[in-house]
Amino acid sequence: MGLSYMPGFGNDFETETLPGSLPQGRNSPQRPVYGLYAEQFSGSPFTAPRGINERSWLYRIRPSVKHTGRFRSTEYPFWKSAPNIGDHELPLGQLRWNPVPIPNERIDFLSGIRTMTTAGDVFTQAGMAAHVYVATSNMTNDHFFNADGEMLVVPQLGGLRLLTEMGIIEIRPGEIAVLPRGLVFRVELMEDHARGYICENYGAKFTLPDRGPIGANCLANPRDFKTPCAWFEDRDEPCRLIAKWCGKFFATEIDHSPLDVVAWHGNYAPYKYDLSTYSPVGSILFDHPDPSIFTVLTAPSGEEGTANVDFVIFPPRWQVAENTFRPPWYHRNIMSEFMGLIEGKYDAKEEGFVPGGISLHNMMLAHGPDADGYEKASRTELKPMKLESTMAFMFETRYPQMLTRFAAESEVRQDNYIDCWSGLKKRFNGTPEGDWS
Repeated sequence: MGLSYMPGFGNDFETETLPGSLPQGRNSPQRPVYGLYAEQFSGSPFTAPRGINERSWLYRIRPSVKHTGRFRSTEYPFWKSAPNIGDHELPLGQLRWNPVPIPNERIDFLSGIRTMTTAGDVFTQAGMAAHVYVATSNMTNDHFFNADGEMLVVPQLGGLRLLTEMGIIEIRPGEIAVLPRGLVFRVELMEDHARGYICENYGAKFTLPDRGPIGANCLANPRDFKTPCAWFEDRDEPCRLIAKWCGKFFATEIDHSPLDVVAWHGNYAPYKYDLSTYSPVGSILFDHPDPSIFTVLTAPSGEEGTANVDFVIFPPRWQVAENTFRPPWYHRNIMSEFMGLIEGKYDAKEEGFVPGGISLHNMMLAHGPDADGYEKASRTELKPMKLESTMAFMFETRYPQMLTRFAAESEVRQDNYIDCWSGLKKRFNGTPEGDWS
C-alpha cells in the first residue's frame, strides 16, 4: 500500500505486492505465478499511436468476467448524462449556488452525486458533466466503474479514501484524483462527512498541456503526479458491482471483492496530484494574461487549442503587474465555465462565492468582477501583493453546459446573483479622466 511517483504521462509503471507476482519479459504467461489471472485493461484503441496508447496488465486472483448474476438496471436519479436537454424551465443566465448542504441521513459517495451540468454527448464520447458529491457513509460492499468517462475528483470538505483495483489513493481538500474510464473502485470517508466536485470527462483523457514558449518548467510537472502501489483484497463475501454505461446504471452480484489485483504494470492507472505543487506563471510587468496559464490538465477535443475539458486552478500567487487591472477582466468567451471554490476567497468575487459554492457562466454570456471587486481593484495602489489562503478551480469546456433540474430548482441557487453587477456605474463623461467621483 502507498503511492509512487508516476515517471511521466505515457510512461509505464510497475508494482507488485508479492515477490515475483509481476512477470518479467512477458505480459501473459501460460501459467502466471501464485495461480493469478492475467488481464489487460485498455484505455485506448489497440492501434492508437505509441504516444497515446494506454494499457495496463493486471495480475489478479479472479478475472473481471466472473460475477454470479446478470447485470440488471438500477437507478441513481440525481446523476445525469449528456445530452440532457429540456430538463427544466429556468431561462438562460449567469448562475451561482451556495454549497449543497450535507445530508443528515446516511448516504455514500455514489448515492451522493448530484449532477449540475452536462455538455456534449455521452454516446459519442465528447463533452463532460459537472457534479457535486456529498457523503456521510462508506461504500462497504458496493463497487463501481464508469464506462462513460474518467472522473476527476476535487474534495472540498473532508478526505476520501479511494480503494481501487490498482491500489489505494487518499485525497484531501487541496488534492485531486483522476479515476480512469472503466476502473473499479469504492470510496471510504476519512472524516464523518465529505463534499466536493467531480468532472466526468466523456472525451479524450486528461493529460498535461503543452508549455509552448514557457519551456521545460513551471505549471504542473509530471513528477508530482502519483500512482498507487499494488494492493489487494482476498475477500470471499457477497459484493455488488455497479456500472455506468451510456448514461444508465446497471448492477450485478459477485461473491468476492473485485479489488483483487496482486500486481500490475502499464500506463493506464489512477493518479493523484497535490495542487500546492502547481507552479503558476504570470505577467511580471504589465497586462493581464489569459486564465489558460493556470491549466493543470487538459482533455483535447481533436481541434487544436480547443479543449474538450480544461481543469484550471487559481492558486495562491504573487500579483505584481503595473498599470493593470489585476482581477479577471470582463469578458465573453466561446468556452463554458463551471467554477468551484475549495477554500478562501476568489479575487473577482469576494462576497457571495463561498467555499463549496459553484458558479456557471455559459458560452458568450458576459461575466467578470462584481461591482465592489471592480471598485477596489481600480483604486488600489498597485504594490506587489500575494494572494494567500485561496484555491478556486474551473471546469472549462468548448461545449455549452446544460443545467439539470436539480441545479435549476435547488434551494441553494442564488436568485439574486445578477445583482452583484448592479452597482457598476457609468463613468464616461467625455473627458480622458472619466468620472471617478
